[in-house]
Amino acid sequence: MQPSELNPLITPQFEAVNDYIINHLGSNVPLVEKIGHYIVESGGKRLRPLLVLLAANATRYEGDKHIPMAAVIEFIHTATLLHDDVVDNSELRRGKDTANARWGNAPSVLVGDFLYSRAFQIMVEIGSMEIMEVISNATNVIAEGEVLQLLNCRNPDTSEDAYMQVILGKTAMLFEAAAEVGGLLANCSDTERQALKHYGLQLGIAFQLIDDVMDYLSDSDTMGKNVGDDLAEGKATLPLIQAMQLCSDEERTLLRRAIREGGLDDLDPILEIIDRTGAIKYTQNKAQQAAAAAIEALSALPDSSFKSTLEQLANLAVNRAA
Repeated sequence: MQPSELNPLITPQFEAVNDYIINHLGSNVPLVEKIGHYIVESGGKRLRPLLVLLAANATRYEGDKHIPMAAVIEFIHTATLLHDDVVDNSELRRGKDTANARWGNAPSVLVGDFLYSRAFQIMVEIGSMEIMEVISNATNVIAEGEVLQLLNCRNPDTSEDAYMQVILGKTAMLFEAAAEVGGLLANCSDTERQALKHYGLQLGIAFQLIDDVMDYLSDSDTMGKNVGDDLAEGKATLPLIQAMQLCSDEERTLLRRAIREGGLDDLDPILEIIDRTGAIKYTQNKAQQAAAAAIEALSALPDSSFKSTLEQLANLAVNRAA
């Protein structure tokens, strides 16, 4: 089941967001429109815009600006994907060629810039300086997270704290912003706003932790990218960081070399080390803790089917690799 199908009350709004996104990809430059449509229509779950809709409904919003606001979040997310794939030299995303693999790096970066600017055009139409502040701050933190990840790349001494700092900025920040702006549209109380922020942040952490687990468990049909892509790029994610804490000195030397050099020459023995040291279970437990914290934060919201769906989303995020 797709996340958007968890609550039938949200389905028409979700479909309206998809229509809005497609209708606002127009450009006088055909290549911009072509790449924009390609990446936006490539099969993502639209989890972040769904958060906007659910948060707005859970705090009793009765207007229609949550539709363009959800599109803003998806445009920003899509822009980061385009830029990420260029930085990482990725060739596969969501089971399809990346935009940079098909059209090259320069067009991908520039279309990412176009999507960022289109997002801010839409926010001007929404007309909330408070929301503009949240999103502009979020995009700044996301950019810093991307740079920090780049600095940590091929660094075998990356600590768990340094890794968590990356995912807080790179992934969790946009989840937090999506939930927060949904509440802001509804003029929610400060208590509800803080609850939604914490929910989004913890959900984003859980989501990214499981993504990093699945990089070592899934195939390209399931994950939409190649197994071991993070390792191939020299990224020390939590399963690898934890494995290095518990393996033998000889195995640690192998893991450190793999991170420094990148590539997948030693993928099979590395997968065996990660499995034997319990690093996957360790990372899954961390994700479960974050999901539980997200659900706990929702206690500040009034009971509704939308609140229940937010709880389901947190569970769904961590059960993908169960």
